[in-house]
Amino acid sequence: MKTENLAETLKLERIEVNLFRGTTADNSPGRIFGGQVIGQSLLAAYETVEDRICHSLHCYFIRPGDPTVPIVFEVDRSRDGGSFTTRRVIAIQHGQQIFNLAASFMAHEEGYEHQAPMPAATPWADLPDEAEMQKAAMKDAPEEAKRWLSRPRPIEMRSVDARSYFQGGEAKDPESQSWMRAREPIGADQHMHQVILAYASDMNLLSTAMRPHKVHWQTPGFQSASLDHAMWFHRPINFNDWHLYAQDSPSASGGRGFIRGSIFASDGTLVASVAQEGLMRMRKAKA
Repeated sequence: MKTENLAETLKLERIEVNLFRGTTADNSPGRIFGGQVIGQSLLAAYETVEDRICHSLHCYFIRPGDPTVPIVFEVDRSRDGGSFTTRRVIAIQHGQQIFNLAASFMAHEEGYEHQAPMPAATPWADLPDEAEMQKAAMKDAPEEAKRWLSRPRPIEMRSVDARSYFQGGEAKDPESQSWMRAREPIGADQHMHQVILAYASDMNLLSTAMRPHKVHWQTPGFQSASLDHAMWFHRPINFNDWHLYAQDSPSASGGRGFIRGSIFASDGTLVASVAQEGLMRMRKAKA
């Protein structure tokens, strides 16, 4: 099976001035991956913005997406100001909102600079491909999960402390590190590097919050879903090269887990920051 090309998967069809239509890859599971709708919503916003780069986005997941039908993206041109451009995007399926995004854009500007240092991490070349690890561990997985995990993955990931989707293992600190990059060339368009990084930014976040609790995606009765997602782009990105995604979860409470992420280029440059809250609950057994 050919590796999915995200530039092709995420592309949109303009159906009106502020309306766009996107589809989902044929090999998707029963719901749409959250990173896809983040990336396509950002791309829809970019279709209405000229000469400015996204510096932040904030979004909510409202309903599970249906991978069997297209998604309609409606862009509201909220403001075109002297320094900032603001857009709001609503993703619609079956006549209902499944997701919304607000994003802000600005032209490049010189200014004060500082950043947190990249944490010490095992080099990516010394780590195994996470997709290959998942394949080796999934012999007893449900058939749907086997199909999902056996597909060629568009983002290559190598984790410092990877755990199988089907092995909760021992309780561990709510921290993780993964190296990641796009498997297929993206090209020179900085917009697409941001869009595909936004797609990848939804990966492994909730699993970081699960680590202290010895649960995983297939734990019987465990329910999880992304609720909201925020991202800040600090510096230009070349996502054809390796990036370190360092995550920590400072809190879980009330059926929700909160996770922070920092994305560093391999030379130590902090290119983006991420925050997400997700649903983490054990369903009560029926009486």
